[in-house]
Amino acid sequence: MPQLIFRGIPAEGIRAISIPLVEEMAAICQCGTDNFTLECLHVTAIFDGKYTDAYPVIDVWWFERGDEVRDQMAEAIDRHVRSLGIPDLEISFRVGREDNFYMNGRRYGS
Repeated sequence: MPQLIFRGIPAEGIRAISIPLVEEMAAICQCGTDNFTLECLHVTAIFDGKYTDAYPVIDVWWFERGDEVRDQMAEAIDRHVRSLGIPDLEISFRVGREDNFYMNGRRYGS
């Protein structure tokens, strides 16, 4: 955690920015780079009966770290993804509660 799920952004682009993006996010969150997972979903978008490009959306699943850290994370993600020539994108933060998170069948942190 955090896990970033990318839709509507080519996997090759995410691969190209993955190292500097994760390093910057780790610095912002004050944690190791091994805490981050990047996933690129391949979607088929349809509008008006035709296939179309999917709108770029990034979902960030994480444990809440406050407004300041969230704002810094959003700015870093936005900047790195826009460097790929993507003009518009949306970022959504989804908050997980640590007491509802299990790893290998055990409650996280226990």
